[in-house]
Amino acid sequence: MSIRIGKSVFLFFKPDLPRIYLQIGLSACFFIGPALFYFVKSSIEQTIVIPNKCKWNFVVLLAVILPVGIVFPYETYPKYWNLYFVKIIYLQWFVYILVTGFLLRTMLYKLFSIRKTATDRKFGGFEKWLLSIYIGNILIFTSYVLSLLPINYPIYISGSIAYTFILYIFILKLLYRKKTDDLFFPSLNKYGTKKVDDDTAAALIEKLNHLMLEKKIYRNANLTLSELSKEINISAHQLSQLLNDNMGKNFTAFINEYRIKDACTIMVSENKLTLEGIGYEVGFNSKSTFFATFKKLKGTTPAIFLQNAYK
Repeated sequence: MSIRIGKSVFLFFKPDLPRIYLQIGLSACFFIGPALFYFVKSSIEQTIVIPNKCKWNFVVLLAVILPVGIVFPYETYPKYWNLYFVKIIYLQWFVYILVTGFLLRTMLYKLFSIRKTATDRKFGGFEKWLLSIYIGNILIFTSYVLSLLPINYPIYISGSIAYTFILYIFILKLLYRKKTDDLFFPSLNKYGTKKVDDDTAAALIEKLNHLMLEKKIYRNANLTLSELSKEINISAHQLSQLLNDNMGKNFTAFINEYRIKDACTIMVSENKLTLEGIGYEVGFNSKSTFFATFKKLKGTTPAIFLQNAYK
């Protein structure tokens, strides 16, 4: 979309711009719809790894637009681009907007249903974020479609203006929020006391493990279940439920596994810490707790483990 907007701005202020830039800008439109669709789909499904289907979709689109651009360059065939190709590109964009709307149908129904009360229409950060991006895309798309109609030419720049304001609003929304996790991760309140479904659980576990590895939050000796749950934007009850039902362990066991693994890494590295110091370093608040947990998980004491590591 940025490529498309950039072309619009250049053309508006410099009408004699080489035609290749117009071709690049219109070609970029061919990818806006699919990008919107897959962004929303991956957000709703909390996709961790990009599916091959998504990758191949973009490969096919590229395989279509590149040969067309080479065989029928805008410079030589402006009529084809202005009368035919641009309509096909915008039609494809429109179809993807409709398909994306189908993915968001529950949120859209909640937003526009006249039967809903103000309380019923209350949205979480995640829903607001997706709806904002979707509606923003519709506004930008509408601005460009209007530019194709036989009306005043200045309407053409409205797409760029709309994009600019929407982009700034999104940036401000991110900058002025204390936490942004709720924008990218759906709330689990709807699950109540039910077990979290496998797809959502997998996404939560991935996020939890990433938090452990990147921030090493387990090194905080006073870490609580409540504090950890806030880091991944779910309640303490939901985190406890996730650990017990989906991972088969409680909070203490989960944290201690990371602490002992970290301790083993430190022990085999070139460090000058004592065994007791290593225990404190990884988050244990006493020597006895560290030694007992180490033996429970590794089947041996830290001292013997260290001796075996250097044999």
